[in-house]
Amino acid sequence: MKVLSIIGARPQFVKEAIVQQELKKANIEEVLVHTGQHYDENMSGIFFEVLEMSEPNINLGIHGKTHGAMTGAMLMELEKIMIQEKPDGVILYGDTDSTLAGALAAVKLKLPVAHIEAGLRQEPKDMPEEINRVLTDRISTWLFAPSKRGMENLEFEHLSENAVFTGDVMYDIFLQMEPSFNDRYIKELNLTPEEYIVMTLHRDFNVDHREVLEEILNNVQKISKDYPVVLPLHPRTKKRIEEFDLHSYLDGLHLLEPIDYLELMGLTKECKYVITDSGGFQKESYFSGKRAIVLMPDTSWKELVEERINLLSSPEKLLDRSMEILEPINFRQDIYGNGDAAKKIVDYLKKHLPSEK
Repeated sequence: MKVLSIIGARPQFVKEAIVQQELKKANIEEVLVHTGQHYDENMSGIFFEVLEMSEPNINLGIHGKTHGAMTGAMLMELEKIMIQEKPDGVILYGDTDSTLAGALAAVKLKLPVAHIEAGLRQEPKDMPEEINRVLTDRISTWLFAPSKRGMENLEFEHLSENAVFTGDVMYDIFLQMEPSFNDRYIKELNLTPEEYIVMTLHRDFNVDHREVLEEILNNVQKISKDYPVVLPLHPRTKKRIEEFDLHSYLDGLHLLEPIDYLELMGLTKECKYVITDSGGFQKESYFSGKRAIVLMPDTSWKELVEERINLLSSPEKLLDRSMEILEPINFRQDIYGNGDAAKKIVDYLKKHLPSEK
């Protein structure tokens, strides 16, 4: 039995690492293709090291193009690889151009497609990621949903026949990596556990407009008078702060250079709560038992908002949300499964993948 797995961005490397472990245990041969869409050595290296992930067999080096040009180039190259490798099925992750290109190439060749992290939906509907995930769900053979809300979305769209609730592979990773979390910054910054906030900020709609970024930083500075705020500064955000001359709003904040996953999780495990516009970090804060203020108009992790674990916020509502986030709630622990999502996915594939050409 042989599968071809396709990845193209840092979060997909992380998810692939944990699924790859289970594929090896199940003695399923894997050909791993990296499209080249995006790769950050600083962010991804730790997962190769700790989870012992194998390097991609093939790197297409496709990046820096428009969405259409990139998807088209990937589609042509992936088709060639699939014809050559003759896999029994194709594994895809998430919502990138690499995901959609892989799905299109596979279904044209009548290869079964497994979509991991299926069923997520988010406004606005015209954002590239939303288009990619919706179309991939439409043409995939098996849909592995990380949450019950994802299953409900697929049922509403009449796609539940081949959908399976597995839980979230990112929770698997969190549990495996937890013993290695690094609390160095708690000590270095002399922080008191449960008495500080961790913040990340990088989305274009939050940092690319001076008035918006100023509103956010102004409110965060006010919040920091009650709880110290630790802010690993994303390069994009740092550039905009310099461009808009907003340095004065950083006074009193604990600024860090970008930090790796283990350091970020070490900080998060002991914090009061999180402020973020990251799709992954808003969920990782939940894994850590922390609530988050999400600086986004919508999120694909709607179940966390519905449970009031996380609160959506506009920049101008940030101070109000900083009061609401302190209110006690019933914190559900089982939204994303039990930490065995990768095993469930691979067990399902081993049972359902055709093994004869």
